[in-house]
Amino acid sequence: MKTYDWIVVGGGITGAALAYELAKTGFSVLLLEQYSRPENATRYSYGGLAYWSGNTPLTRLLCEEAIARYHILSQELDADIQFRELDLLLTISAHNDPEATAASYNDCAIPPRLLSVQEACELEPQLNREAISGALTVKHGHIHPEKTAQAYIQAFERAGGEMQITQVLQILQDGVQTTSATFHSANVVVCAGGLSRQLLKSAGVSIKLYFTHAEIIETPAVDVRLRTLVMPANQQRFHLEAESTQVDELWDELGNELVPPILDVGAIQFQDGSIRIGQISRAIADPQAKVNSDVSEQWLRKSVGQILPALENLPGTWYHCLVAFSSNQLPLIGAIPGLESVHVFSGFSNPLVLIPPLAKRFANFATGQEDEIITQMLI
Repeated sequence: MKTYDWIVVGGGITGAALAYELAKTGFSVLLLEQYSRPENATRYSYGGLAYWSGNTPLTRLLCEEAIARYHILSQELDADIQFRELDLLLTISAHNDPEATAASYNDCAIPPRLLSVQEACELEPQLNREAISGALTVKHGHIHPEKTAQAYIQAFERAGGEMQITQVLQILQDGVQTTSATFHSANVVVCAGGLSRQLLKSAGVSIKLYFTHAEIIETPAVDVRLRTLVMPANQQRFHLEAESTQVDELWDELGNELVPPILDVGAIQFQDGSIRIGQISRAIADPQAKVNSDVSEQWLRKSVGQILPALENLPGTWYHCLVAFSSNQLPLIGAIPGLESVHVFSGFSNPLVLIPPLAKRFANFATGQEDEIITQMLI
């Protein structure tokens, strides 16, 4: 049986981008994904590119590389990823202080501009002016995440990469065992998002990689028009992530709900007229945990209706996926200490921005090139 240089586990945008970059550098690469149309974080993402948000020298550099990369990515991949720039509107709730909220963004590469309630409603007419004390705005990149992942996969296959739809059951030192076969490789890299922690455990690896159960509503094409990508300025998700990772061992007890669920009200309209509305996040230690979709949908609709009333009763379908994260908002990258043939490339808190430049850097690093950024981020 053929032995590959690399097996990439996971066909979301993380695995797709990394597989493409590895194949482009000349490695023989096998990409494994368990579903023909993955129901993952890429599929249900807003598609936002927060390249303005870098707040350290490291993240600012990666954001600069990302926006340069996205400007040429459709051409390079020979596919329309629907890259565009739009206005991000970060709503400030009625009980929060606008000036203090704006100050919390001062370290960003491009700090968002503070708007009055009137200015915010002029920028986004669907807003409920009674629900906000102001808003922040900044230019924000946007792509269609699923089309971008598909574009990476198609370019990967044109570059000589191979892909198979099969479920990975176990990570081995020299490959992976799947439901259909055992595949052999010099290196395995796990890019399986919220399933990465569980998969790595199959190889005896305990790693500080976590996941939330994220829930959204997706509408078909509708007549309602959003001019902006709406999100809360004071996002609760990052607090949930920090709180839930205080005791790593609790994540090994299936079913633990580490902290109460949160809801960050946001919405984005895609170029086809469909809208994604969300997002509920739950830190439940079991990746297979079931949540009550009826209760969740009611909570989502009521909450978004307070900020964007026209969206509350739109026809739409509730969806759920896993979203990976780390304990410090930086991804986990590189070889597992003591198991150097097994790697991880996951846990991105700002994934769509960071993945393209880091995938390119990781692939070059894998050829033996020195890379200060990858070296800083190694596990």
